[in-house]
Amino acid sequence: MRYPATLILGAATVLSACAAGPDYRAPQTASLGVPATYYGEAAGAKPAPSPAPSDADLAQWWTRLNDPTLDGLIQKAVANNLDIAQAQARLRQAREALVQANAAFFPQINASGSAGKNYRSGTSGFQLDSNGNVIGSSANRWSSAYSAGADASWEVDLFGGIRRSSEAARADYTASGFDLASTRTAIISELVSNYVQARLGQEQLRIAKETLANQQDNYDIARWRLQAGLVSSLDQEQARAQLAQTTATVPQIENSVRAALNRIAVLTGEAPGEATRALEQAKPIPAAQNDIAIGIPADTLRQRPDVRAAERTLAAATARIGVAQAALYPSLSISGNIGTSATAFRDLTDIVTGGVFGRIAQTIFDGGRLRAQVRSQRAATDAAFAAYKSTVLTSLEDVENGMAALSAAQQRAEQFAIAYEASNNSAILARSQYQAGLTDFQTLLTAEQTLLSARNSLAGAQSDQVLAVSQLYSALGGGWQTMDGRPQ
Repeated sequence: MRYPATLILGAATVLSACAAGPDYRAPQTASLGVPATYYGEAAGAKPAPSPAPSDADLAQWWTRLNDPTLDGLIQKAVANNLDIAQAQARLRQAREALVQANAAFFPQINASGSAGKNYRSGTSGFQLDSNGNVIGSSANRWSSAYSAGADASWEVDLFGGIRRSSEAARADYTASGFDLASTRTAIISELVSNYVQARLGQEQLRIAKETLANQQDNYDIARWRLQAGLVSSLDQEQARAQLAQTTATVPQIENSVRAALNRIAVLTGEAPGEATRALEQAKPIPAAQNDIAIGIPADTLRQRPDVRAAERTLAAATARIGVAQAALYPSLSISGNIGTSATAFRDLTDIVTGGVFGRIAQTIFDGGRLRAQVRSQRAATDAAFAAYKSTVLTSLEDVENGMAALSAAQQRAEQFAIAYEASNNSAILARSQYQAGLTDFQTLLTAEQTLLSARNSLAGAQSDQVLAVSQLYSALGGGWQTMDGRPQ
């Protein structure tokens, strides 16, 4: 054969075009059990499915709460949060792993060189006269030695094992990008939740202090009426107990506010305490806007970074089946070397030697280890598919729960607003009637307790609306669409 090298390389090219293992295709939504519409909308939450939310709507959904303080906190958290920093580091690590995987496509070339002196002892290198005396040296005891060389090796990707390894590394890299996006959405959601909890606590403190002022008046009135002999000490003791019970709630509320502020500090990458001092000034609970575009389940699969990360993990696992299968087949590697040596540096190019070698290797017997690796990787792929499907179903569950929570919070807020108005009117009437001696203190006590409960319930329902909006936007995959290094 006149051109064996050309034929070998041609055959290797043809074989490498057929990579071992299955070609990955993303699962269709039908195989994942994804419905055409959300049950919450079909059951009457909306008259018809709403349009899909745009990336712009999802990217910074919290700005719809119209709270500049919250906007600033989220910007700080995105820049400084340590969980996000860890996810960014893992993304960089995955990028370098991809570079390493792609490097296997190219030859590996190494070069070496050396220089030194050789020493030779004895007199064999000296000339003697007829009497045995040394009359001169035929050579120096020290001699120079120089060498230089290079070698190269290249593994031909006969059955696509390297290509599948590169596919897996690229899928891992993309999945790491979506993991970073998932971390960002989770941090934003947690920050919004703690911010709302802090504002709710501040509102509850305001309610408690206003209630304490009224209850102090009631206690004073009961004490005066007792001194006037109009009532028994029962009214005074009931008023004193009510005042103490309300006072006892203040430290608990203050503790919940402090815990929320401490968590906000950590989420923004700072130590608790001084970092959130500005938030200690009470502000209202943000107002929620309830007109949220939901879209259809297929939209959620596109928007949710955790779903897309799970799909990329499945792609990586599938590609690794090909890596394992390629190890079953023969491997072809080509290597070569070139070198020279001399006793003088100027003579290094006088004699140059080298060679090119081809090596084919095939595992004959390994006790079933390689085939077990293939089966193991197929099992890992099955697990990755199950994890992907579980993530899909969980994402749909999150959206359904978010819609239900928002609907319930809206209804509760409407009813608690009515309850607050009625309780406030009732408390005003009971207070004036007690002062006039037209009713007993137990009636006033009940009216005051009902009013306090209604005010706290209304504040809780308002915060629940905001939390439900946050829950729904997070379930839809909002908060990462404009991030730097957005995965594709």
